[in-house]
Amino acid sequence: MNSGPPQASVIAAYGRQFWLRADNGEERSAVTRGRNADVVAGDRVVWTDLGAGQAVIDTVVPRINRLRRSDSRREKIIAANLGQVAVVISGEPLFSEELLLRVLIAAECEDIACLLIATKADIAPAIAAIEPRLAVYEALGYRVLRVGSHDHPDETVATLQPVLADQTTLLLGQSGMGKSTLVNLLVPGADLRTQAISQALQTGRHTTTFTRSFDLAGGGRIIDSPGFQVFGLSHLSISELEHGIREFKPLLGQCRYYNCSHRHEPFCAIRNALEQSQIDTRRYALYVQLRDAAQPG
Repeated sequence: MNSGPPQASVIAAYGRQFWLRADNGEERSAVTRGRNADVVAGDRVVWTDLGAGQAVIDTVVPRINRLRRSDSRREKIIAANLGQVAVVISGEPLFSEELLLRVLIAAECEDIACLLIATKADIAPAIAAIEPRLAVYEALGYRVLRVGSHDHPDETVATLQPVLADQTTLLLGQSGMGKSTLVNLLVPGADLRTQAISQALQTGRHTTTFTRSFDLAGGGRIIDSPGFQVFGLSHLSISELEHGIREFKPLLGQCRYYNCSHRHEPFCAIRNALEQSQIDTRRYALYVQLRDAAQPG
């Protein structure tokens, strides 16, 4: 039995307010000491009971990993201690492949496994529109699951449950991809649970835009994060960007020039692979955009 200070899991995070589940199963709201707000869903924390269902977070237990995004001004940790990241995409509306690549790079740099969930597979034009791109990611070794939650809800749950069981999965996706529908299928009553936590944290009766964790009936846990339209990678170096692109990894270090930008230099291993159709042209073009944004001029 643990004789050290009490610990808890962070179930939800909204600004500087948090919802904890203590190791004894009790749940309560919490704040951090001082101005420290570097606490996210998925964290394990040491806490002090303040009574009346309130707590204060003293320290964060060292993390196994963390998924983060950043811009030139600040860095945001989305969730921590993840077994995998599941990116929800769709052909209707069409997902942004640039945003997808950014998420995958961020996860690869943290050595977090990734899979893609293609929703609206029950809408023939929607899934047909992205099948060629799904094939690219399958060829790269990413697991791709196709689900049709509207016409086939039971099949959707049956497809996802084994993949999500026994680990913590962060669900990410742009707005409109169908992520909320998946959460409500996997976790009946998720909306009521969210509302209860929202009220407990005093975030507003209708607020649902905070990161929160749900236990799955089939085992495991999902962390649902609000939909996003930007995913900055300012915290990554050029080398990290390159290593975050799966098909680049075996070729890095094989160019003639040690500081090769993989754009115009002769004897570039990556451009040679591109010319031989061993690297997808769309992903290569997105890499160039990311590199230019990270190193203007």
